[in-house]
Amino acid sequence: MEKPEAIKSEGGGQDSPRSGSINEHDSIKPVAVGHHHDHGKHHTKSEEKARIDALATAPGVSMNSFAHLDEKKILRKMDLRLIPMLALLYLLSFLDRGNIGNAKIEGLVEDLGMTGPQYNWCLTVFFFTYAAFEVPSNLLLKKLRPSIWLPSIMVAWGIVMTLMGIVQDYKGLLIARIFLGVTEAGLFPGVAYYITMWYCRHEAQLRQALFFSAASIAGAFSGLLAFGISKMDGVGNLAGWRWIFILEGILTVIVAVIAYFTLFDFPETATFLTEEERAFIVYRLKYQGQRKNEVRVAQDDTFQWKFVKAAFLDWQIWVNIWVYWGIVAPLYGISLFLPTIIKALGYTSSTAQLLTVPIYITASVLAIGTAYVSDRYGKRSPFILGGLCIMAVGFIMCISTTTPGVVYAGVFIAACALYPAFPGNITWLSANLAGSTKRATGQAIQIAMGNLAGAMASNFYRSKDAPHYVLGHSLELAFIIVGILAGLVLVFNYRRINAKRARQLAENAHNGYTPEELGELGDRAITFQYVL
Repeated sequence: MEKPEAIKSEGGGQDSPRSGSINEHDSIKPVAVGHHHDHGKHHTKSEEKARIDALATAPGVSMNSFAHLDEKKILRKMDLRLIPMLALLYLLSFLDRGNIGNAKIEGLVEDLGMTGPQYNWCLTVFFFTYAAFEVPSNLLLKKLRPSIWLPSIMVAWGIVMTLMGIVQDYKGLLIARIFLGVTEAGLFPGVAYYITMWYCRHEAQLRQALFFSAASIAGAFSGLLAFGISKMDGVGNLAGWRWIFILEGILTVIVAVIAYFTLFDFPETATFLTEEERAFIVYRLKYQGQRKNEVRVAQDDTFQWKFVKAAFLDWQIWVNIWVYWGIVAPLYGISLFLPTIIKALGYTSSTAQLLTVPIYITASVLAIGTAYVSDRYGKRSPFILGGLCIMAVGFIMCISTTTPGVVYAGVFIAACALYPAFPGNITWLSANLAGSTKRATGQAIQIAMGNLAGAMASNFYRSKDAPHYVLGHSLELAFIIVGILAGLVLVFNYRRINAKRARQLAENAHNGYTPEELGELGDRAITFQYVL
């Protein structure tokens, strides 16, 4: 098992030392405020943030300074305050994005007089605006406070969702889906980045999985909710599918208002932690990711446009997008079309809604279990590539037979592999991007470009291919195979670069770079070690 190592900046490095392995008990001493890195805090909180940053980076401060703190207890406090709310936000996001699939089998297409291709276009346009607004949203999140930005975009998409319940034709639905993409764009990349501002990279996947498993629970919840709400057919002279949009939109707005008061910004200003605990969290984030016995290098977390540019020019982000496509295309294929695929096997609408539930529940349990093991061993690629291979088996089953039970089993297997692989891939890239501006940008690029696979997957399952959807399943399989190849390219190159850096360090420590210069280089620094 790979042991945790030394330290670097937020979510950028490998592993932080466990507090249990330290014997000294010299606690941290208050120091005067030095330089201050702006994380995009609101100006009223910037002074407090600067003070905690100064405590964490003061000369002489080391892990020994925090030896008396209980790391596990602090992490539990963070988990309880952060994860449930984030999971709820994402559950509603995924519910509002995917409930069109439930509305479809309750009569949406017929009532609006739409054709099959028109319905698919309504799915597709969502992803164009969704992809376009993710990078700007993450840069705004860094400039504004998360407790303001995330609930604000949530109120906006809740209003759009509610209004979707009163559209009268194809054009109205199309426009509503375009605006749903604009307003939902910031949530997932924002939360994925937000988690790296609190947790070290050897802890991040479990938290990403807990938050992401809300998507699979949303899938289950969506089927149950749609099953129940559709019984309101005729209430207020509105069709059942309209009530699905209206009620779920109103619920989103209510939760968003609560989120304004319950979301925390960043560790430096977290009121549920003591001053010393805050300094400890900041310290372990700033110095994670380096080899043992290296000079201490704190990453540069200021906002500079050159860090944004560095993200756009980083090879690993663009290769990782192909891995992401191998996971996201099947994810959206399943989330948007699962009720339709199951109904085409010969089941009624109600039974199809209910048969989606066990798939999503099992997938969410496996996602959390896999993330726990992956964090424990500090490995990402074996679980991602393994998941992609199992997904391939599931889709091969769907293609090779017309037996309803086997097709259902194939979809079940594919879903149970893709839900664990998804948070693993998000965490893998974030762990290998150092410097918070580059990571915020890189994660947004990954998720924005990756979600274009959703636009493609929206058109894989054509109504004329029912009931077996061989073309759709085959296209998903092709994406999975490309994802496996891209994953192998990443593993090979990470191994090669890590070995090269180890040799260079052995020959000439730091090649004449100062700690400040190494911090500015981020994951390009000779001291940085990529996670496999």
